[in-house]
Amino acid sequence: MRKLLKLRFIRFVLVGGLNTLFGFTVYALFVVAHSPTWVALIGGNLAGIVFNFLTTGHFVFLDVSRRRLPRFVAAYLLTYAMNLVLIAWLNKLTYNAIVSQAILTPFMAVVSYVLLSKLVFAPAHPQAQVEHAD
Repeated sequence: MRKLLKLRFIRFVLVGGLNTLFGFTVYALFVVAHSPTWVALIGGNLAGIVFNFLTTGHFVFLDVSRRRLPRFVAAYLLTYAMNLVLIAWLNKLTYNAIVSQAILTPFMAVVSYVLLSKLVFAPAHPQAQVEHAD
């Protein structure tokens, strides 16, 4: 089990599960309160940004330096925009915003991992990349 936890993607999946549960719960509460989908997505994302930055930065990428926060927020905005477009399309098929988001969640998790690992928490120097390789 310890070896598995050393793999960054496994840590991302585990922490991402917690982050997803948190964000999805906030999103669902907005939907149940009859908020428009875009408001529910913003609510879920805003509620999760600080929580997710701390958990993902600390447990997955081992870096919670504030200098990474602007790129983290930018990655979230990009993920939000992609999620908004996809959920609008999927809602036409499912007629249910919660089901649509549940379907999209695994795909959005992979997109999020790629953005975070390549753009937000990527090592500053090529040598650092070798030292932190999984």
